[in-house]
Amino acid sequence: MILKGFKAKSNKKYLNKLLSERQVNVTDNKVVSLGVILNIDEFDDFEAFRKLANQIEIRPNRLKIVAFSESEKDDLNSWDECHNPKDFGWNGKINNLELQEFLNTKFDLLISYYNDEVLELKLMTTLSQAKFKIGILQTDERLNDLIIKTNLKEFDLFKKEILKYLTILNKINNNE
Repeated sequence: MILKGFKAKSNKKYLNKLLSERQVNVTDNKVVSLGVILNIDEFDDFEAFRKLANQIEIRPNRLKIVAFSESEKDDLNSWDECHNPKDFGWNGKINNLELQEFLNTKFDLLISYYNDEVLELKLMTTLSQAKFKIGILQTDERLNDLIIKTNLKEFDLFKKEILKYLTILNKINNNE
Protein backbone atom coordinates (compact mmCIF):
# COMPACT_ATOMS: atom_id res chain seq x y z
CA MET A 1 0.00 0.00 0.00
CA ILE A 2 2.84 2.38 0.82
CA LEU A 3 4.57 1.53 -2.48
CA LYS A 4 1.36 2.36 -4.36
CA GLY A 5 1.41 5.83 -2.81
CA PHE A 6 5.06 6.36 -3.71
CA LYS A 7 4.38 5.19 -7.27
CA ALA A 8 1.48 7.64 -7.61
CA LYS A 9 3.64 10.45 -6.23
CA SER A 10 6.45 9.69 -8.69
CA ASN A 11 3.96 9.66 -11.57
CA LYS A 12 2.43 12.99 -10.44
CA LYS A 13 5.88 14.54 -10.25
CA TYR A 14 6.69 13.25 -13.75
CA LEU A 15 3.33 14.51 -15.09
CA ASN A 16 3.92 18.00 -13.68
CA LYS A 17 7.42 18.06 -15.19
CA LEU A 18 6.06 17.13 -18.64
CA LEU A 19 3.23 19.66 -18.45
CA SER A 20 5.55 22.49 -17.40
CA GLU A 21 7.83 21.73 -20.38
CA ARG A 22 4.98 21.37 -22.89
CA GLN A 23 5.20 23.49 -26.01
CA VAL A 24 1.89 24.23 -27.74
CA ASN A 25 2.34 24.51 -31.50
CA VAL A 26 -1.03 24.77 -33.25
CA THR A 27 -0.98 24.79 -37.05
CA ASP A 28 -3.78 24.84 -39.58
CA ASN A 29 -2.93 21.40 -41.00
CA LYS A 30 -6.01 19.36 -41.86
CA VAL A 31 -7.01 16.50 -39.58
CA VAL A 32 -6.49 13.10 -41.22
CA SER A 33 -5.84 10.93 -38.14
CA LEU A 34 -7.65 10.74 -34.81
CA GLY A 35 -6.76 9.17 -31.48
CA VAL A 36 -9.28 8.87 -28.66
CA ILE A 37 -8.60 8.24 -24.97
CA LEU A 38 -11.64 7.53 -22.88
CA ASN A 39 -12.51 6.30 -19.44
CA ILE A 40 -14.75 3.28 -19.99
CA ASP A 41 -15.94 3.61 -16.38
CA GLU A 42 -17.57 6.95 -17.33
CA PHE A 43 -18.49 6.63 -21.02
CA ASP A 44 -18.59 3.40 -23.02
CA ASP A 45 -20.17 4.35 -26.36
CA PHE A 46 -17.20 4.10 -28.63
CA GLU A 47 -19.47 3.91 -31.68
CA ALA A 48 -20.15 7.63 -31.10
CA PHE A 49 -16.47 8.30 -31.83
CA ARG A 50 -16.61 6.27 -35.03
CA LYS A 51 -19.51 8.44 -36.18
CA LEU A 52 -17.61 11.60 -35.22
CA ALA A 53 -14.55 10.39 -37.15
CA ASN A 54 -16.78 9.74 -40.14
CA GLN A 55 -18.15 13.31 -39.94
CA ILE A 56 -14.61 14.72 -39.80
CA GLU A 57 -13.88 12.50 -42.84
CA ILE A 58 -11.27 10.37 -41.14
CA ARG A 59 -10.81 6.97 -42.72
CA PRO A 60 -11.47 4.04 -40.36
CA ASN A 61 -7.84 2.89 -40.54
CA ARG A 62 -6.71 6.35 -39.28
CA LEU A 63 -8.89 6.15 -36.13
CA LYS A 64 -7.56 4.55 -32.96
CA ILE A 65 -9.50 4.35 -29.69
CA VAL A 66 -8.06 3.23 -26.38
CA ALA A 67 -10.08 2.80 -23.24
CA PHE A 68 -8.98 2.92 -19.62
CA SER A 69 -10.62 1.39 -16.58
CA GLU A 70 -9.52 1.55 -12.99
CA SER A 71 -10.87 -1.96 -12.51
CA GLU A 72 -9.07 -5.01 -13.87
CA LYS A 73 -12.09 -7.03 -15.01
CA ASP A 74 -11.72 -9.47 -17.89
CA ASP A 75 -15.08 -8.57 -19.49
CA LEU A 76 -13.63 -5.22 -20.59
CA ASN A 77 -11.50 -7.02 -23.18
CA SER A 78 -14.30 -6.74 -25.73
CA TRP A 79 -12.73 -3.38 -26.55
CA ASP A 80 -9.92 -3.02 -29.05
CA GLU A 81 -7.65 -1.92 -26.25
CA CYS A 82 -8.58 -1.45 -22.63
CA HIS A 83 -5.87 -0.53 -20.17
CA ASN A 84 -5.72 -0.33 -16.40
CA PRO A 85 -3.33 0.96 -13.71
CA LYS A 86 -1.11 -2.13 -14.05
CA ASP A 87 -0.02 -0.81 -17.48
CA PHE A 88 1.79 2.07 -15.75
CA GLY A 89 5.05 1.89 -13.84
CA TRP A 90 7.09 4.39 -11.85
CA ASN A 91 7.99 7.86 -13.22
CA GLY A 92 5.49 7.65 -16.06
CA LYS A 93 6.88 4.43 -17.51
CA ILE A 94 4.41 2.56 -19.75
CA ASN A 95 4.45 -1.22 -19.23
CA ASN A 96 2.23 -2.08 -22.21
CA LEU A 97 3.58 -2.16 -25.78
CA GLU A 98 0.21 -1.47 -27.45
CA LEU A 99 -0.37 1.54 -25.22
CA GLN A 100 3.17 2.81 -25.87
CA GLU A 101 2.60 2.45 -29.61
CA PHE A 102 -0.64 4.45 -29.34
CA LEU A 103 1.10 7.20 -27.37
CA ASN A 104 3.97 7.36 -29.89
CA THR A 105 1.58 7.78 -32.84
CA LYS A 106 1.60 11.35 -34.13
CA PHE A 107 -2.15 11.80 -34.49
CA ASP A 108 -3.36 15.06 -36.03
CA LEU A 109 -6.03 15.18 -33.33
CA LEU A 110 -6.37 13.55 -29.91
CA ILE A 111 -9.66 13.58 -28.01
CA SER A 112 -9.42 12.94 -24.28
CA TYR A 113 -12.96 12.11 -23.24
CA TYR A 114 -13.00 11.73 -19.47
CA ASN A 115 -14.02 13.78 -16.48
CA ASP A 116 -12.61 11.91 -13.49
CA GLU A 117 -9.30 13.02 -12.08
CA VAL A 118 -7.41 9.81 -12.85
CA LEU A 119 -3.62 10.12 -12.89
CA GLU A 120 -3.15 7.42 -15.55
CA LEU A 121 -5.57 9.14 -17.94
CA LYS A 122 -3.73 12.42 -17.50
CA LEU A 123 -0.44 10.64 -18.19
CA MET A 124 -1.87 9.12 -21.36
CA THR A 125 -3.00 12.53 -22.60
CA THR A 126 0.30 14.19 -21.72
CA LEU A 127 2.51 11.43 -23.15
CA SER A 128 0.59 11.33 -26.43
CA GLN A 129 2.56 12.67 -29.41
CA ALA A 130 -0.63 14.08 -30.96
CA LYS A 131 -0.31 17.45 -32.67
CA PHE A 132 -3.57 18.91 -31.32
CA LYS A 133 -5.39 17.83 -28.16
CA ILE A 134 -9.05 18.40 -27.29
CA GLY A 135 -10.62 17.46 -23.99
CA ILE A 136 -13.33 18.02 -21.43
CA LEU A 137 -12.69 20.69 -18.78
CA GLN A 138 -10.16 19.37 -16.24
CA THR A 139 -8.71 20.94 -13.12
CA ASP A 140 -5.36 21.08 -14.95
CA GLU A 141 -5.92 23.12 -18.09
CA ARG A 142 -2.38 22.39 -19.37
CA LEU A 143 -3.46 18.94 -20.59
CA ASN A 144 -5.28 20.04 -23.74
CA ASP A 145 -4.98 22.69 -26.45
CA LEU A 146 -8.75 23.12 -26.70
CA ILE A 147 -11.08 22.57 -23.77
CA ILE A 148 -14.79 22.03 -24.29
CA LYS A 149 -16.87 22.42 -21.16
CA THR A 150 -19.67 19.88 -21.46
CA ASN A 151 -21.08 17.01 -19.49
CA LEU A 152 -19.90 13.56 -20.62
CA LYS A 153 -23.49 12.52 -21.24
CA GLU A 154 -23.96 15.42 -23.69
CA PHE A 155 -21.90 13.85 -26.48
CA ASP A 156 -23.97 15.47 -29.24
CA LEU A 157 -23.17 18.92 -27.85
CA PHE A 158 -19.49 17.96 -27.52
CA LYS A 159 -19.46 16.75 -31.13
CA LYS A 160 -21.15 19.95 -32.34
CA GLU A 161 -18.57 22.08 -30.51
CA ILE A 162 -15.66 20.04 -31.89
CA LEU A 163 -16.93 20.44 -35.44
CA LYS A 164 -17.43 24.17 -34.90
CA TYR A 165 -13.96 24.81 -33.50
CA LEU A 166 -12.14 22.55 -35.95
CA THR A 167 -13.83 24.47 -38.77
CA ILE A 168 -12.87 27.82 -37.23
CA LEU A 169 -9.27 26.63 -36.79
CA ASN A 170 -9.28 25.50 -40.44
CA LYS A 171 -8.51 21.90 -39.47
CA ILE A 172 -11.52 20.43 -41.29
CA ASN A 173 -13.75 21.38 -44.20
CA ASN A 174 -17.27 21.56 -42.83
CA ASN A 175 -19.65 20.89 -45.68
CA GLU A 176 -22.87 21.24 -43.69
